[in-house]
Amino acid sequence: MAERTKTWLITGCSEGGIGAGIARAVLKRDYNAVVTARNTEKTAGIVKDYPETALALALDVTDKASIAAAVRAAQERFGQIDVLVNNAGYCYRSSVEEAEREGVNRMFETNFFGPVALIQAVLPGMRERRSGAIVNVSSIGAVRTGAASGYYAATKAALELMSEGLAAELKPLGIRTMIVEPGAFRTHFYDSSLKGADMTISDYADTAWKRSPQNAVNQGNQPGDPAKAGDVLIDALESENPPLRLLLGSDAVKIVRTALEGRLQELDRWADVSARTDF
Repeated sequence: MAERTKTWLITGCSEGGIGAGIARAVLKRDYNAVVTARNTEKTAGIVKDYPETALALALDVTDKASIAAAVRAAQERFGQIDVLVNNAGYCYRSSVEEAEREGVNRMFETNFFGPVALIQAVLPGMRERRSGAIVNVSSIGAVRTGAASGYYAATKAALELMSEGLAAELKPLGIRTMIVEPGAFRTHFYDSSLKGADMTISDYADTAWKRSPQNAVNQGNQPGDPAKAGDVLIDALESENPPLRLLLGSDAVKIVRTALEGRLQELDRWADVSARTDF
């Protein structure tokens, strides 16, 4: 009996982004791909190139009814979902003080609670089959952030720590979990995916203001190639011992290593003081 073709459901697949790069890599390997975005016109090129194995669906990850409909449509077309890639997300930049609660909440709904809802929607089938994979696309911002990006980093840090707990719960069930931390890629992240609050407190002019969406310019010279991200991700996920965290990009490796080394140095510097609280 021939082995069944795996089906991937990928969020945030608008052309030019990492999600589209993952989708094309999946389809190139003759897997099925459910490519989703709020606007399916942004995924039309993928389906045109792979009409038999790609299914474009409109999906709002902040709407549970939309999630349920997408999962149902995917199952009706391909039978089951073997891999979920939570890639959809965006960045809301603001100083902590100037942030608007509504804007922060909306970003958390997209970057954190949306992925959680999708995970909850696909896990019953994966648990029943004792197989599958959950891939959550985070950011190097979960390891190191800066002015104006505190709230964005918080969504990604929440996603990562939830994923660690998820990995511990799912490993005995034969379901893989992977966190992906991309560096800077040549995508629309630095223009259409940047949002933010109106910044009016001049004390932040030299910190948060400099990184506001209004001052952001997409130079288009980022080192990461979205077209290569998918192949790297698939190879890692399908390896014998996949990593819990997969960094994408030489810049990501350098930045995360520096951040972690800095934390260890600080830990060592204050270890004697920390130990004073012991009985």
